[in-house]
Amino acid sequence: MLGKVLALTTLISFVLLSAVLQVTSPASSHPVVILIVFALIYVLALGVLTFLLLGINHVITALSPEHRKRSVHIGVERAYYFASVLALTPVLILGVKSVGHLGMYEAILIVLFEAAACFYVARRK
Repeated sequence: MLGKVLALTTLISFVLLSAVLQVTSPASSHPVVILIVFALIYVLALGVLTFLLLGINHVITALSPEHRKRSVHIGVERAYYFASVLALTPVLILGVKSVGHLGMYEAILIVLFEAAACFYVARRK
C-alpha cells in the first residue's frame, strides 16, 4: 500500500512542480510558492529515491550467491526511511545556493549531515 501511495504522490508532485515552474518565476512569486516548490522537490526526490533504492536492492539480491538468505533484502518501508533522509539533499543544496554560494565547506557539512542521518536510520530497528 505504501508503494502505491508513494508512486501516486510522486506523480502528482512531478505534475505540480512542472506546472509551478512553467507558470511562475522566483523573482515575482510569493515566498509561499517558493516553499511549495521546495516541498514538491522533496516529495519528488523521496519517491524517486525510494524506488531507486528498491531497484538497486533487488538487483543486488538477485545477483548475490546467497540470495536465498535474504539478509540484504530491504522492504518498501526501510527504503522509504533511507530515501526520506537522502531526499533532503537536493533541498539543502538549493537552499544553500539561494542564500549564498555552495562551496567545499557547505558541501562537506551536507555530506556529514546526510551520513549521520543515514547512520541513525540504519541503526534503527
